Amino acid sequence: MTCLKELLKVADDAARVGSALLHSAAPGRITAKEDRDFVTDLDLEIQESVFQRLSESTPLFDFLGEEQQSGQNTDDTEATYQWILDPIDGTSNFIHGIQLCAVSLALTFEDVPVVAVIHAPFLGLEYHAYTDGGAFCNGARIKTSGTTDLRNSIISIGDYAVGRDAAAKNRRRLAVTAALAEHVERIRMFGSAALDLAWVAEGRIDGCVLLSNKPWDTAAGVLIARESGAVVADSDGSDHALGSAHTIAANPTIAPDLLDLIAATA
Repeated sequence: MTCLKELLKVADDAARVGSALLHSAAPGRITAKEDRDFVTDLDLEIQESVFQRLSESTPLFDFLGEEQQSGQNTDDTEATYQWILDPIDGTSNFIHGIQLCAVSLALTFEDVPVVAVIHAPFLGLEYHAYTDGGAFCNGARIKTSGTTDLRNSIISIGDYAVGRDAAAKNRRRLAVTAALAEHVERIRMFGSAALDLAWVAEGRIDGCVLLSNKPWDTAAGVLIARESGAVVADSDGSDHALGSAHTIAANPTIAPDLLDLIAATA
């Protein structure tokens, strides 16, 4: 495997290109992708700029972005590497002037995240990790919270569903919300899966429940959370993977109780 430290430098450099644009530019034209789901011109500009920077350093790697696929590669020796990008994780927040949004970039090797960078420029936060290298925020090592009781925990939840089949998808989300309301200290909804996972890693919150698993939303945050010591699993308790249905992360002490609570809502 190519040196992960070197690939982290590549990822960080590319994420900084996107972060600078996110921090300084306006959304531009806003287009509806489907019911209550939007893309801005800036999403597309950041994606193109980040992928262009990555292609200069890793021309044989595949690319996958939320807004489009780009740079598909068929070389047998390098196709197992793929960059996965969410140019603006939290687009709705950004459109409305809410500063909870980030550039989220991961590199996967054989579909497993091995390098991750999340930049939240409005918050002054930069997270990174690589496999077996620990997790960091603004250069300082981070770890999960020390909370030992679910009832004393702050748990974030992912957005409610919009678009096709939203009502059906939200029945489970509402059931999980109700269960959490009875068993945790507080529930939060930040509107950015990248920040949900990064804040579990940093110990700002004790766990997060994301009843979705789109790779551009979760790939970077999953690695950062794991490298901080968090348990990251699917809602059935199995190890989280890119193909998992859901994304649950928590500090290792409360994770079993959180997973049991979620399983009871199925």
